[in-house]
Amino acid sequence: MEYPAESLSENESRRKGKKKITWRELKNQKILILMIIPFIIWLLVFCYAPLMGWLMAFQNYKPGNGLIFGQEWVGLKYFKELFNEPQFYTALKNTFGMGVLGLVFGFLSSITFALFLNELRFTKFKKLTQTISYLPHFVSWVIVANIVTTSLSQTGVINNLLMSLHVIDSPINFMSDPGKFWGIVTAADVWKETGWNAIIYFAAMASIDQEMYEAAKVDGASRLRQMWSITLPSIRPVIMVLLIMSIGNLINIGFEKQMLLGNNIVQDKALVIDKYALDYGIGMFRYSFGTAIGIFKSVVSVVLIFVFNQIAKKTGEGRLI
Repeated sequence: MEYPAESLSENESRRKGKKKITWRELKNQKILILMIIPFIIWLLVFCYAPLMGWLMAFQNYKPGNGLIFGQEWVGLKYFKELFNEPQFYTALKNTFGMGVLGLVFGFLSSITFALFLNELRFTKFKKLTQTISYLPHFVSWVIVANIVTTSLSQTGVINNLLMSLHVIDSPINFMSDPGKFWGIVTAADVWKETGWNAIIYFAAMASIDQEMYEAAKVDGASRLRQMWSITLPSIRPVIMVLLIMSIGNLINIGFEKQMLLGNNIVQDKALVIDKYALDYGIGMFRYSFGTAIGIFKSVVSVVLIFVFNQIAKKTGEGRLI
């Protein structure tokens, strides 16, 4: 049976490209190997060892009876209960809703901020702005929620500004409107994380060959055209990798923002998966039920990562795996 010459040459090049790991190379890299051992141990202890707790999702778990032999095994009972709970779907909808809004506006704001700040020619002002933009990331959500709640109150700065501009006639109670809750959470998250999320884009832009910009100037390209035709294509692989990672965490948005900014009036819009697991799982001593929710979240995250990684791979963009 004859094989095409092209396929044979491709296979040979692949075999040549693969480098075998020898004991000599391991010995030469022993210092680096020793340096990563503590991180491997940390990973095993804090990331993989806790996965044993997933067994609780398949048991009628009772604390103090051991994890394996002292428990009653119930199979997929708690997963069936989870998918039959109406509030679970409410929490799922809210989680994906706020997750998608945060992903879209968070990405756009971080990339736009990095692009325009990269164009600044005043070095001192650029560094000062960049440093100030990082600060909200280190502020606790307790403080941020207090600032947001105070600013959006009926006597807050936002209502006073809108009334002084004659946009509204009477104060708006933003925090008591369920329809505005997702927007408030997204806006607060964008304000808090934009500067921090832009760091990696600054680093990627710093590695772009400056000769391309010089050539574009000679050709008469404006600064906006340079951003569109040089800067964005150059950092596109970084954008794709971060996008895939963010999509994988779409369902892992936490519950701090929703819990601190929410109230009884907007609780139906503030209920997310993590809050649901806390209230209806651990809070009610339903450890097996809470573990089932955690497994569901992990499975969804892994599926999202692999699906969008394959999409990026087929389109020829940067990929994670």
